[in-house]
Amino acid sequence: MSNPHIHPDETQLTAAEKAFENNIRPREIAEFAGQEGLVENLRVFIRAAAMRGEALDHVLFHGPPGLGKTTLSRIVSHELGVNIRETSGPVIEKPGDLAGLLTSLEERDVLFIDEIHRLSTVVEEYLYAAMEDFKIDIMIDSGPNARSIQLNLQPFTLIGATTRSGLLTAPLLSRFGIKSRLEYYTADTLQHIVERSAQLLQTAISPEAAKEIAGRSRGTPRIANGLLRRMRDFAQVMGNGKVDIAIARMGLKALNVDEYGLDDMDNRILSAIIDKFKGGPVGINTIATAVGEEPGTLEEVYEPFLIQEGFIKRTPRGREATDKAYRHLGRVPPQWGGSQELFTK
Repeated sequence: MSNPHIHPDETQLTAAEKAFENNIRPREIAEFAGQEGLVENLRVFIRAAAMRGEALDHVLFHGPPGLGKTTLSRIVSHELGVNIRETSGPVIEKPGDLAGLLTSLEERDVLFIDEIHRLSTVVEEYLYAAMEDFKIDIMIDSGPNARSIQLNLQPFTLIGATTRSGLLTAPLLSRFGIKSRLEYYTADTLQHIVERSAQLLQTAISPEAAKEIAGRSRGTPRIANGLLRRMRDFAQVMGNGKVDIAIARMGLKALNVDEYGLDDMDNRILSAIIDKFKGGPVGINTIATAVGEEPGTLEEVYEPFLIQEGFIKRTPRGREATDKAYRHLGRVPPQWGGSQELFTK
């Protein structure tokens, strides 16, 4: 199984892990590391909205999990000097749930909806008028006495976050004035994040150890911080409390996190494609069955990084392993016409 303590999906974090995440999250835009272009644009949009005394346009943050969508949403509300209400798509089961949230907002407040792609159709349609005209219709009574009344809302900013922007409907997508994609972080930026988090945790760490952790964090701050937390444990029990390079390498090996940042599940995915399905192409549902994981988790959590790092590629017929994946697992790539054919283009 993969390591749940470094899982980049926030919905699978324990209460202690969420508390840890909240304690080390940057609270101001000046503290946020990485995503430079996105952050600079946000600075401009936030300042312009504040100068006009208006609510910020609705914002959509999309990209792989663990890159800072929730953190940025909280930073936006902080920089605007307003309150933020947080919820998620699956929690809003009916229009009444949404109405309760919307009517509780004060002028220019932020409503943050995580996993916004999982809103039900009826709730999403209810949201359109709220986003566009700051109005909602509320049903009074039921049966033959049913009637609706229209309520005016305070101007507000909806911030939606999703790992799967392709699942958003065109009408909903068009109502976001600001659409920002978060990308994987560089190793240098992650090293800075690890060192900052270690300081907040009052944990001594060497630059070499921070670099080692950063290089194996899949470009994801949440994973980097999760690994740091585990290295702190190893340092306290197996060392003198300081996370040095020896502790980092020992701990990462114990967690089955290799030099590319691939963990046990990543390698099981690659092994399944190569050993069970001859390198592909193979469908995501078939891979999920083979490794005992949900298809959605594979698509949202594991596949984006494996594709970006060149271990697999998506084709119209399914997923295929690349030459890099074969080399990583110590396998020999298939022979085509007497020579090794690389899967990568």
